Amino acid sequence: MAGAGAAFADDDDTDQSGASATIGGLETYGAAVIHEGGRSERVFAGLFRMTVDGGGTLRTYGVDIHNPTQTDAKYQETSWSGTSLNGNPDAGKIRWILEHSYPQVNDLAALARKAGADTLTEQDAATGTQVGIWRYSDHADVDAVSPAAEKLADYLDKHARSVAEPRASLTLTPRAVSGRPGKRLGPVTVHTGADTVGVTPPAEAAADGVKVVDKAGRPVTSVVDGGQIYFDVPKDAAAGSAALTVQGSTTVPVGRAFVSGTRSQTQILAGSSESTVSATATATWAKKGAVPALSAAADCKSGGVDIAVANPGDEPFTFTLMSVVHTIPAKTSRTVTIPLQEDQAYDFTIKGPHGLVKRIRGVLDCRTSPAASPAGNGLTVQAAPQPSPASVGGTGTGSGDRNLAETGSSNATPVIAGAAIALVLAGGAALVLSRGKKAPQAPAASTPQAPSSQAPSPQTPSPEDGDRRDGSQGDR
Repeated sequence: MAGAGAAFADDDDTDQSGASATIGGLETYGAAVIHEGGRSERVFAGLFRMTVDGGGTLRTYGVDIHNPTQTDAKYQETSWSGTSLNGNPDAGKIRWILEHSYPQVNDLAALARKAGADTLTEQDAATGTQVGIWRYSDHADVDAVSPAAEKLADYLDKHARSVAEPRASLTLTPRAVSGRPGKRLGPVTVHTGADTVGVTPPAEAAADGVKVVDKAGRPVTSVVDGGQIYFDVPKDAAAGSAALTVQGSTTVPVGRAFVSGTRSQTQILAGSSESTVSATATATWAKKGAVPALSAAADCKSGGVDIAVANPGDEPFTFTLMSVVHTIPAKTSRTVTIPLQEDQAYDFTIKGPHGLVKRIRGVLDCRTSPAASPAGNGLTVQAAPQPSPASVGGTGTGSGDRNLAETGSSNATPVIAGAAIALVLAGGAALVLSRGKKAPQAPAASTPQAPSSQAPSPQTPSPEDGDRRDGSQGDR
């Protein structure tokens, strides 16, 4: 995807704002049972831990029971509109559950009394909370194995009320500006829960005299919520573009969504330490011609990625997206939507005049993943290759069954997925050939093993394994 002009600056993923983090594994968890298609299957259910880039820790629950969570996957804070929570009438009830259960409520004795349980362990509290969330995020028929955890899930579901989506920990609007040199380009407004955030001017552009200032033209090094900042571009500056970064420290609001650039389960925030948050805004300038300002965001309502383009220049800005030519007339703004399929990975680059390069990448994840459809021979048909089951991450307050696959944590790589596809195809061919010789038999029932908080070791699949899954069907 390219527009006119040479490209010298790289504006890569700068539309991300808020907290960025890497997911570890399940930290506090227990067992749950999914009832679907006449089958009952066990999964792990509980709290994940994330490590924030720049410092801080997040604790999250999953909101997509059939989708795997990849260990060490990178996650980015985002609005509900770019996730499967978009259009879910019960999304606000999920936030209520998060605010009225573990770990926001850490008085387990009081929580047990409300739930009508004798006692609640941390494992019970985490399991019951996750089960309650899945009933609203996935509308799944799922129960906790522990009676106490099940009572908590029932209590939360019965009392949940819709609560509005929380505001972002840090974001900038607009995320891109453009105009003529010799003027202040902006304003860019800061929205944050932090007391104050620091402003890092664009280093290379600063050498050419570009400054970050307030409305009065004074240099800005920090700003508070609602503050406005501008790019001050010298009149004799050559055409170009630059980016500034705003960074601070705050607790991320409970209920914020987190998505991964890979196919890893969407998470929702249950708790945050003081964490580093950041956001970036770009500016483009030129004395004549088109001067586009580009920003992008996944939009589940439109079913794709929305690219907002403003062109305050005196010539049209023309570019091509997926073989479609788009022209933004001078002094106008438009939004171009790139339609995508569910779970489709995308990596687009738009090149514009004056050194502007806009790269947009990620995975469209707008719906909870469907369960696999059972085949008559006891095998499972799935829409896309999934990672193999992996060990439970974290160090330790988990309790569960060695046969339970986690609703997260897989170190599987695309190479493994490719090999899995080949094996599935080969196995399918063998199955078709064998049907003429021998009638299929129903799989044997699962035989639970002793509970263990240790990670399950890889095992050779057996007929019993056909009834188990981690919400991702990763073990099939």
